Parts: sequence; C-alpha cells; structure tokens
Amino acid sequence: MPTFITGACGFVGLALTEQLLRAGEAVVGFDRAPLPAAAARAFAALPGRLAMVQGDVREAAALEAAMRAHRPHRLVTLAAVTADARRERTTPGSIFEVNLGGVVAALAAAAATGVQRVLHVSSGSVYGASGIDAQALHEDSTPLRPEGLYGISKQAAEAAALRLAALHGLDLVVGRLGTCFGPWEADTGVRDTLSAPLQVLLRAERGEAARLPRDSRRDWLYVRDAAAGLQALLDRPQLPRPVYNVAAGFMGCMSDWCAAVAAAHPGWSWQISEDPVDIDYYAPYDRAPMDIAQLRADTGFVPRYDLRAAAEDFFAWRRRHGGAPTEAAHA
Repeated sequence: MPTFITGACGFVGLALTEQLLRAGEAVVGFDRAPLPAAAARAFAALPGRLAMVQGDVREAAALEAAMRAHRPHRLVTLAAVTADARRERTTPGSIFEVNLGGVVAALAAAAATGVQRVLHVSSGSVYGASGIDAQALHEDSTPLRPEGLYGISKQAAEAAALRLAALHGLDLVVGRLGTCFGPWEADTGVRDTLSAPLQVLLRAERGEAARLPRDSRRDWLYVRDAAAGLQALLDRPQLPRPVYNVAAGFMGCMSDWCAAVAAAHPGWSWQISEDPVDIDYYAPYDRAPMDIAQLRADTGFVPRYDLRAAAEDFFAWRRRHGGAPTEAAHA
C-alpha cells in the first residue's frame, strides 16, 4: 500500500518521494503542478512505484477522491506556501488556505478513507523569536513564538492536526523541519525566499560575486537528511512523543559554505558587507539550533551530511541535472 504525499512536487516533497522510491516503496504524489521533467527521469530509474495526481490541497473532495482511488496506508502533509513579507501583505489569506486549510482537508480525507499513519510536516519557524536567545530549541519546553504568517500558519496547522487526529483516532506524528537546502530546491512560485546556501551557489554559477550581511551560523539541514529523518518518523508507528525536531544536529558557518563554493568555482568571490547585500538570511539574527536528541533516541536517526559532504553531493547533483526544476506553483 502506498504513501500519499501532498505537495509532492515541492522541494522537500520531491526529496522525500525520491527517498521512498529508492527504498522500493510505492508513492502517490498529490500536487497542483505536474512532476518536473528532471524528477520524472530520475525517479523512473528507482525501484519504487510512483503515481501522480494533480489537484489542489484546498479541495477536500479532490483529496478524498484521490485517496479512495489509490488506498494509501500512510499520509504525509507537505504542501505549503513559504511566504515572504510581500506575500503576507498582498495575499495573507492564501497562506492560511494552503498551510492550514490544506492540512485540515487532508486529515479529513485520511479519516474518511482509512489511512493508518499520518506524518504532518511542520517547520522550525514555529519557534520564531524563541530562537534569538536560546541555547537550543526543544520540542516540549521551548515556547512557540512565530513571527511571520508562515510560522503562525504552521503553528496553527500543528495544533489542528493533533486535535483532528485525536478526534478521528489517527496515528499522527509531527515533524518540525530545520532550514533545508539541497537537491530539488527551486523557485516554484510558492517558495518566496530560497535557502542562503542555494542563493550563494546560484550567484557563483552565474559568475556573480556574493555579499553576505554577516557570517551566519545555522543548523543548515541537507534535504537528503531531512528526507531520511521524515522517513524514520514515518516508519515507526506509535512513537512515544507527538512532536519531533528534524534538523541537522550541528551548526555550520556560511563562510565554510562559501569556501566550498569558491573551491568548485575558481575565480568566484564573496565578502561580508553591511550594505549592499545579495543574500537573504530570512531574519536579522541567527536562530538557535533545533535539538534532535528525541529523534535520535526514538528512531535511531543520524544525519549523514555535514557542510563538506553536502557540498560534494549537491554540486555533483547539479552537474548531473543541470540545476533544479523551475515549474511554478505547488499547493
């Protein structure tokens, strides 16, 4: 029986789909956009089986129809709009329609069709301002203080998912993702700010110097590790905790990433510059790391990629695929 993934053509959705297909599993991808051509070629060579359904997560009837047709035993809710301030100002309702409404609709469909296991994918953005002063961010003790509508909508979706799971008797776990980068990341129309590592790499590939506002330290999560962490949560039913951080487990410096990029792109340059700058770090502060002790203890998950290993893998991936898919709009 397959795993049903909403937002399957988004950044993390593609990475998780690839992870499951490589393990020989069956996946049903649900997304408003078609599968990118590069992903279709790559996934066709994997041992698992993929079926794609085009649909909008805001339409409960479409979700239920797709689940009745494919009879998945597991659901992963990944469809999301990662909004910047411009989108917050112009179309705030659309953020909640997808990030909250899409989760509510997916869980209702899961309850109606007998889905056994649900992994709701949330975000470290729910910690918000708590990340300014903390030593580490813990699932069960750090206050949730989201600052933007993305984080606010993700916090609301977490609470709604847990409540609906209790009402319907669903086996649900929440995975809060750290800040991801790596294969399949692209400007899709609903990912308003690309990760800083990709912003830097794109400038190097174009031969453009990069000016960073500071030498940021963050627990950058390579998306292959993100997918492996999500799979670890998905594969272990009846976990002892309702919420887990899925993060890198270490802090990395952007200067180290820039050095790796520079080594792969001779002649490229970067610098720290207060003004003007080319790289957007999301916030004017470096967020505290997300603690993954509970994820390690309850699933055995161990991240594989530090920044050096991630750079080697990511650069090779981009050479093979000629960059990343650019098809827009995933919901």
